[in-house]
Amino acid sequence: MSWFPAAMSCKSKVAPSVDFDHSCSDSVEYLTLNFGPFETVHRWRRLPPCDEFVGARRSKHTVVAYRDAIYVFGGDNGKNMLNDLLRFDVKDCSWCRAFTTGTPPAPRYHHSAVVYGSSMFVFGGYTGDIYSNSNLKNKNDLFEYKFATGQWTEWKVEGRLVARSAHGATVYNDKLWIFAGYDGNARLNDMWTIGLQDREQASWEEIEQSGEIPPSCCNFPVAVCQDKMFVFSGQSGAKITNNLFQFEFKGHIWTRIPTEHLLRGSPPPPQRRYGHTMVAFDRHLYVFGGAADNTLPNELHCYDVDSQTWEVIQPSTDSEMPSGRLFHAAAVIHDAMYIFGGTVDNNVRSGEMYRFQFSCYPKCTLHEDYGKLWENRQFCDVEFILGEREEKVLGHIAIVTARCQWLRKKILQARDRQKQSKQEGNEESEESGFGSGRTSRGPPLLEVSIREADAQPFEVLMQFLYTDKIQYPRKGHVQDVLLIMDVYKLALSFKLSRLEQLCVQYIEASVDLQNVLSVCENANKLQLDQLKEHCLNFVVKESHFNQVIMTKEFERLSTPLIVEIVRRKQQPPPRVYSDQPVDIGTSLVQDMKAYLEGAGYEFCDIILLLDGHPRPAHKAILAARSSYFEAMFRSFMPEDGQVNISIGEMVPSTQAFESMLRYIYYGDVNMPPEDSLYLFAAPYYYGFSNNRLQAYCKQNLEMNVTVENVLQILEAADKTQALDMKKHCLHIIVHQFTKVSKLPNLRSLSQPLLLDIIDSLASHISDKQCTEMSSDI
Repeated sequence: MSWFPAAMSCKSKVAPSVDFDHSCSDSVEYLTLNFGPFETVHRWRRLPPCDEFVGARRSKHTVVAYRDAIYVFGGDNGKNMLNDLLRFDVKDCSWCRAFTTGTPPAPRYHHSAVVYGSSMFVFGGYTGDIYSNSNLKNKNDLFEYKFATGQWTEWKVEGRLVARSAHGATVYNDKLWIFAGYDGNARLNDMWTIGLQDREQASWEEIEQSGEIPPSCCNFPVAVCQDKMFVFSGQSGAKITNNLFQFEFKGHIWTRIPTEHLLRGSPPPPQRRYGHTMVAFDRHLYVFGGAADNTLPNELHCYDVDSQTWEVIQPSTDSEMPSGRLFHAAAVIHDAMYIFGGTVDNNVRSGEMYRFQFSCYPKCTLHEDYGKLWENRQFCDVEFILGEREEKVLGHIAIVTARCQWLRKKILQARDRQKQSKQEGNEESEESGFGSGRTSRGPPLLEVSIREADAQPFEVLMQFLYTDKIQYPRKGHVQDVLLIMDVYKLALSFKLSRLEQLCVQYIEASVDLQNVLSVCENANKLQLDQLKEHCLNFVVKESHFNQVIMTKEFERLSTPLIVEIVRRKQQPPPRVYSDQPVDIGTSLVQDMKAYLEGAGYEFCDIILLLDGHPRPAHKAILAARSSYFEAMFRSFMPEDGQVNISIGEMVPSTQAFESMLRYIYYGDVNMPPEDSLYLFAAPYYYGFSNNRLQAYCKQNLEMNVTVENVLQILEAADKTQALDMKKHCLHIIVHQFTKVSKLPNLRSLSQPLLLDIIDSLASHISDKQCTEMSSDI
């Protein structure tokens, strides 16, 4: 049967219209599409540098973005401080001096600049004559520059804000926020704010901060993303780290972003650094440059605020990469980041401008979708009976058997027992004259007994199976650390290497003076030797030992453990270094890929029919990833367990269907370009969480339509009624017919398509060519 929700059945039968650039020269073998606001490549471009007659090369300056222009203010050129204002038009890539009137701020560097409304606000910085080293001082003045009139105005403001430079500044909720910096004697970590709506009423107000406040620091960037301010690294004396902190504007609470969830082998945070830039775009923070332990790296690091993971961006192969630098400045206009100036090798000031094109892909929702399946507990088909108390936890056979071989064996054993029990029950029914039938509610839950697991740690383990992560409890709280230790014990028993790592990293990061003895004693009891070693080494540290042994908890320790601690203190064992690679286990993506490719065949519980051909699949996975399947299985499940597959009234090719299944099961978006035409509308019809698949289909078509595959895409365009795409394919065929005519699959095209090609060729022939042909005849 074929079934569609009412909300979907009214959609157009024709594939979405696509706008093409038809100005294709004879040498062009790919097309440019305009599907929407998706740029598909991470690309660096070097733009025209600032000429010396416009403005000097510089560093320690600021840039801000207003409409379609970048404004550069201040900085130093290596000899003098500057206070000129430069303007770079991003549309025509031209430089000029911005028009100004009134008294500008004194020449300065390490100041801050932000945009509010139609004005730029410049605060603080370091002023004086660096050439003669005289009159050098920090400032706490505030200037406004109106873009419309070019007017500079100084705000005379009440308040006792300490003068500073190399601080962080941002705008949020109609206020300017100033954090940390350097006052000439010491680094700071205070926070101040001032309203920007009314100059007459404005005054500085110090903010009372709480939580994990960053250490006093300077020469760091700030960026606002998802209503939070982020601070990364910077100069903070002996305490310099590569920590990322977030600040909640509403509660004025700081939180250090943990890295305990980052597995060994996963991309780490960037090195500690200073003089770098950080900008926010979409759900990401982008960190570039700076001085990192006496080097000037030029990698672009990206932090995903939603998943709390770092990655190093791999730019396109045709990128023009900027060299490493520090004290440059960056701003975002539309979907691109602009970087200007800075200090490069040999203390040289730069006048270069670079543009980095962001990729606006919607995020992958694979982990979230499976996580919601776990939270909602819909379509559960297995019930785990746990521990001596026989507590019950529901789950999905498809997810569990894909992720954990130990539980897979348990489920297979339980299923065999269930089959045997059914057979014995059927024999008894036949003897007594009663038949057995399937209930209206469907087959009963498969019961799996696991005596070695209690419900609470098992639920944490299940959350990991569905999402590849665990929701970390309160860090350092004894009961929560002990819970994760129980999870770790299960991970060892169930041979889940990835979960083992997550648990160990959380526990080791959570051990402190208050809980170390409880953790050590529990590790000893559970025979978790690695954690016990970590606790013992923590206790015998010079700065910890006296504090630990004076506690009441130490008096209550078992005698053998006290003896072991004393011996460890008197004679520490030699450090053992291992060259063995760490087994980080398999990820959710890897496991679901293997499951689709055959590992999950014996657990299939639904048949998908593509043009009459069956393809076994798994209900829980389909329902988790597609609201179309979720609604079907919840309210209109076909009794024969078979579902016809189409996208609207169009049946996709077998190859395109397999590409869609790969996207559903493990988020894969790699496919031949002809599949992209079939699947461009799939997010609408199948109700995927977002249009990520559509964005990648657009990229695939944009980058990969060539002479070699144009005939396959022509066929797909004809079948999907994508008329603009068909027209463009015919355009390429006509202009490249000498090459296309040699392709073997030209002869296998349908007669109507061959006639379309002949018709296009005939239309392409000019009147002059027709005359020449007639004369030849």
